[in-house]
Amino acid sequence: MGRIGISCLFPASWHFSISPVGCPRILNTNLRQIIVISVLAAAVSLLYFSVVIIRNKYGRLTRDKKFQRYLARVTDIEATDTNNPSVNYGIVVDCGSSGSRVFVYCWPRHNGNPRDLLDIRQMRDKNRKPVVMKIKPGISEFATSPEKVSDYISPLLNFAAEHVPRAKHKETPLYVLCTAGMRILPESQQKAILEDLLTDIPVHFDFLFSDSHAEVISGKQEGVYAWIGINFVLGRFEHIEDDDEAVVEVNIPGSESSEAIVRKRTAGILDMGGVSTQIAYEVPKTVSFASSQQEEVAKNLLAEFNLGCDVHQTEHVYRVYVATFLGFGGNAARQRYEDRIFANTIQKNRLLGKQTGLTPDMPYLDPCLPLDIKDEIQQNGQTIYLRGTGDFDLCRETIQPFMNKTNETQTSLNGVYQPPIHFQNSEFYGFSEFYYCTEDVLRMGGDYNAAKFTKAAKDYCATKWSILRERFDRGLYASHADLHRLKYQCFKSAWMFEVFHRGFSFPVNYKSLKTALQVYDKEVQWTLGAILYRTRFLPLRDIQQEAFRASHTHWRGVSFVYNHYLFSGCFLVVLLAILLYLLRLRRIHRRTLRSSSAAALWMEEGLPAQNAAGTL
Repeated sequence: MGRIGISCLFPASWHFSISPVGCPRILNTNLRQIIVISVLAAAVSLLYFSVVIIRNKYGRLTRDKKFQRYLARVTDIEATDTNNPSVNYGIVVDCGSSGSRVFVYCWPRHNGNPRDLLDIRQMRDKNRKPVVMKIKPGISEFATSPEKVSDYISPLLNFAAEHVPRAKHKETPLYVLCTAGMRILPESQQKAILEDLLTDIPVHFDFLFSDSHAEVISGKQEGVYAWIGINFVLGRFEHIEDDDEAVVEVNIPGSESSEAIVRKRTAGILDMGGVSTQIAYEVPKTVSFASSQQEEVAKNLLAEFNLGCDVHQTEHVYRVYVATFLGFGGNAARQRYEDRIFANTIQKNRLLGKQTGLTPDMPYLDPCLPLDIKDEIQQNGQTIYLRGTGDFDLCRETIQPFMNKTNETQTSLNGVYQPPIHFQNSEFYGFSEFYYCTEDVLRMGGDYNAAKFTKAAKDYCATKWSILRERFDRGLYASHADLHRLKYQCFKSAWMFEVFHRGFSFPVNYKSLKTALQVYDKEVQWTLGAILYRTRFLPLRDIQQEAFRASHTHWRGVSFVYNHYLFSGCFLVVLLAILLYLLRLRRIHRRTLRSSSAAALWMEEGLPAQNAAGTL
């Protein structure tokens, strides 16, 4: 009779065999062996099931979140679905010095997690274009006729009302925020303009518009909003998901005695316009001050705020340093530089009896202009003639006094307080002139390298103006670069370099500055940060609604973990039932064997099996 023996990987005492006839002999093993084998099989099965399922679940969630972030950047250019009732809207009017613009934003229902921010993005029309409109002049032009302001701003609000679904108007917040142009007006004129807006807008529009929704914001607020907008688009307010993400330890403002938390590292911003330069970055650690005067100044430069919807949650509490420097923009700096040249040249000519700069044949030699270019400075009916020498190093040396640096520690331009920056664990984005200086002519936008930038700037400055003009005519520079850019590129390159490295004290080997015009192919406005901050409490409404629904339909909210345990419990019950069934078969098999053995014994002695059974 054939027989198959199975003993691999088991002790010798656990050997069993399967016979082609009769019951498998595994049933001859004792109870302890069966239980041990069953428990081992169940443990291995459960372990495998848990590892595979949980890994797939969380791995898929991580991949899905990464994909969703990527998808959000792609689908952000899709037309907004105005037929979706779960989409909410918000409107921000930026009343600047030269004109006013309206931005319409939208966001889906909050996910219910108080640790997450609203997913706000710019609304796009049916043609996938951002819903933005601009009008001129600036609102400050109505300082003497404030009664006309509501008529002035009506085209912007009508434009927004046409794009926001009518059913959503009453729950759509409207913010009218005024910047530089209004700041320079007397407080009485500011108040008159704002009162006209607060009185007339609710009469003609149903938007959510209260007294606090129209105001003149400070330069500090504007800088904070810009910082919020940039970091939101970069995803720096999201939770840590990958081990390779840049993180930073943060001492939460107001709770310095508690343990520091670890979260995503935020990016600092540098913005050099035509008139002013601004810097904003997070200060993660508690700062110390060199003097009580410095501490007082710092209070006006440090902003502490909570972006989260729950004031008791500190995960989104930030301490941000914001400083704006008037006169340090590219054009304003060139004007200050020319004023100095004019004054010094006139004074030296008077004292020394010279004629420098008074005729084209005896020009003032300007190291900050390209080689051999001719220029003029006209003031008070007098003219100073210039000729460029294209000496980048001398230009840098000449403009260094304009930084107004002091010997006091922790200071920057104009001797203004600046908290220390952890250069080894930081990242900055440079906008406006930082981008134009590196990209328009030098074609080096993106990752900034001081050595390469210096070499390119030197070469440009030392190139003859006739050659630069020829290159310009051949279209070798950026499409929006004009002759004004070419003319003052040498000066602005030196100015940007000095402001960044000497003014803000960034080391020359700093590798984490990115010059950019857009982030993810989008121009990020400070208005995005403004609506993020001002609508930060709106998720509480959705969270409360979700909590109410969950309390009535709790069974729908059973999490994956509970489902996993439920399945495991069912699996164990089935396994136990099988085990009990095998034990039952084993008992029946033993009785059958006893009966068969007894019958065989009596048959050998020649007695009927029934009698033998009867005598038993």
